[in-house]
Amino acid sequence: MNISTQLLHQIADPTLSRNKRALLRCQLAKELENVGSYEAAREAMGDLWSHIGEYPVLDGLDEATAAEVLLRVGVLTGWLGSTKQIEGAQETAKNLITESIRRFEALQDTLKVAEAQTELGYCYWRQGGFDEARVVLQEALGRLPADSEGRAITLLRLAIIEGSLKRYNDALRIDLEAAPLFQKSANNAHRGKFHNQFGFVLKNLGAMEKRQDYIDRALIEFAAASFYFEQAGHTRYQACVENNLGMLFGTARKFAEAHEHLDRAQALFTSMKDQVHTAQVDDTRAKVLLAEGRTAEAERLVRSAVQILERGGEQSLLAEALTTHGIALARAGKHKIARLTLQRAVEVAQNAGDPEAAGLAALTIIEELGDHLPGDELSATYDRAANFLSRSGNQEHKDRLLDTSRRVLFLIGVLPTPPTWKGFNFYDAVRRYEARIIERALREAGGVVSRAAALLGIGRQSLESMLKGKGRHKALAQLRTPVEHRRSSLMFRDEVDCPELRAVCVLHVEDDRLVADAVNISLHDEGWSVETCATGAAALEKLRSGERFDVLIFDNNLPDTNGIELIRQMRALAHRQQTPIIMLSGDDVEPDARRAGANVFLRKPDDLSVISENVARLLARRARQN
Repeated sequence: MNISTQLLHQIADPTLSRNKRALLRCQLAKELENVGSYEAAREAMGDLWSHIGEYPVLDGLDEATAAEVLLRVGVLTGWLGSTKQIEGAQETAKNLITESIRRFEALQDTLKVAEAQTELGYCYWRQGGFDEARVVLQEALGRLPADSEGRAITLLRLAIIEGSLKRYNDALRIDLEAAPLFQKSANNAHRGKFHNQFGFVLKNLGAMEKRQDYIDRALIEFAAASFYFEQAGHTRYQACVENNLGMLFGTARKFAEAHEHLDRAQALFTSMKDQVHTAQVDDTRAKVLLAEGRTAEAERLVRSAVQILERGGEQSLLAEALTTHGIALARAGKHKIARLTLQRAVEVAQNAGDPEAAGLAALTIIEELGDHLPGDELSATYDRAANFLSRSGNQEHKDRLLDTSRRVLFLIGVLPTPPTWKGFNFYDAVRRYEARIIERALREAGGVVSRAAALLGIGRQSLESMLKGKGRHKALAQLRTPVEHRRSSLMFRDEVDCPELRAVCVLHVEDDRLVADAVNISLHDEGWSVETCATGAAALEKLRSGERFDVLIFDNNLPDTNGIELIRQMRALAHRQQTPIIMLSGDDVEPDARRAGANVFLRKPDDLSVISENVARLLARRARQN
């Protein structure tokens, strides 16, 4: 009879006091939690607690038992909130655990205070609060005996934090300190967690320092972790090991083995309905697919992972997935949305207290998109990356920073030759250098094309042709001062009804932030203003008003309605019947959209690059009709 079965028999004893039964429920929940059975652990709490958001029932319990119940409920709230991506769950978990700490302190129970602090530190880690997590865990270490299992667990979580911050040498030092404690442990789940973390650190150090002996040792550690997790019946952590092995084989370019391990990881996490770790496996697989050159597959997969991770509090995982997504988009040629995605990765990592990840995301912008960025943005992005990585102890990251600095100097025209000849194209290099000179001339001329042409020693028409239409430097057109159009007839044309004579206003209805930002940038580059609504209700409120809109852009899949229905309702409004409509959607609904009244159907994300062209065409057509 295993310990869980024994505890169930004891809980069923009708002669037990309320305090004793509550403590047994907490013990059973902890046993189930240790093997990753979080839903079963929640059920084990019985009438004390049923779901996240509900405060535990503490009536009739003494202080020590109430503190134990608060701790257990807080820990389970953190785990369930993480695996199911429940918004606000980590804050709720922190509040419950903090209350348990206050009660344990009042009881002067030092060991329980330390245990609760270890769990509180993990909640901070999940949210990306690495500094807070480190402080709390260090306080816990100060309360724990030198040879205790509690100390081993706290050290392990400190190593996880350092590993999350890419401080692998610090993580290795902590793992080595913890190793003797785990060797003495009889808890297979704890031993498996240690070997998995140790393998993770060795894997990354091996890649960073080009140490094959570390890579070989990492494989041994992961095999040990898998063994102990199997002995413990800990399916969840066994799946984590499979994910790590998939990444390791992918790095070694053994792609068949990588996908085998990732298939196992995905099947295990899916069976447990663990959305966050399933998304993490998708991110890992996307990295492997990118290494194989399968860019389109990688982009679709990691896009789905980002959408899942956005719903919860796992900010570090979200930043990593956003970086992968940005790389995939850049390699697919979707440069504008790739830039937005990578910039968001920088922001998410920075807000999560992970400067290392923020710096790497900034470097990725230059590495993947350097050819498509203006000189001032290149320099600013590099400065930002250097600032984030200024305290990095990771030599690999410092080497990347140095290589990127050379690339920036070449791209802005300071270095005459590239840092490496690999992939170099003479004509592209000349074109980039020409663009830097034209950019500088336009800025110094205050955007006046005739002055810039004089500085360059070329004719105005030559410069105009480079900036207009299909000109090779049309991206620099935004630097010129706006051209003031003359009215062709003051008698017959009214500025209010002529879009080309005043600011064009576009209403975009889209709930996907990245797509909305990409459209916003494209249209702003043309000098047009954009209003964005995330729901159909908000859009209808604006459309029913007298507010002027020259073009409408609708997504189909909206939170509260669909774009086709929105078009029908809009066309029923007398003052909107002639307003041009573009449906920009990933859904295959073009015939229905056109029947409802859409003038143009574009598919996202593929047609984002031609959105401005289609808006301009609709504006021109309406102007001719007027």
